[in-house]
Amino acid sequence: MADLLVLYCSAGGAVRRMAELIAGVVERGPGAQARIRTVPKINDGKIDSSPAVDGPPYCDLKDLEECAGIALGSPTRFGNMAAPMKAFIDATGPLWMKGALAGKPACVFTSTASMHGGQETTLLSMMLPLLHHGMLIVGLPYTLAELNATRTGGTPYGPSHFAGIADDQPISDAERALCVAQGRRLAQIALKLGK
Repeated sequence: MADLLVLYCSAGGAVRRMAELIAGVVERGPGAQARIRTVPKINDGKIDSSPAVDGPPYCDLKDLEECAGIALGSPTRFGNMAAPMKAFIDATGPLWMKGALAGKPACVFTSTASMHGGQETTLLSMMLPLLHHGMLIVGLPYTLAELNATRTGGTPYGPSHFAGIADDQPISDAERALCVAQGRRLAQIALKLGK
């Protein structure tokens, strides 16, 4: 059974909903299961060390080491991943030193408040540390009709969502389809690599 980590940071709930869509399709597919995790918030520039109260548990390095692949999601902050996700990724040096993630597939997803608020740059910013870890990036091919038809989110770099300033825009049908396609692709590739 391929254990796929769906790791996300969510401020208003949109990235969490995307994570649930990705994890849901992983769970429904044969031979794979999803492990949903989040990261601690940052308050006054410091990582909040209190335990996770509601939602999934916080991710630790063991979750990364044990997984067969990763779906990494974050809201956009000035065209980059959010600080809590960046802080967590910055702490993965021990795994990098021993090559624990090398050769594993990974994908990324994001949500923005504005249509052109940095979806693609955020996705690319999340890919960079994954590439340094030697991970294999799994994008979305243009064989998916939703990439050409979407009027909200969706990129070949990974699923994205236009949430609106108040984070009140529902995930569109095209965005949902791209999240599902991403989860399916990640699971299929992880299973192929695991053989």
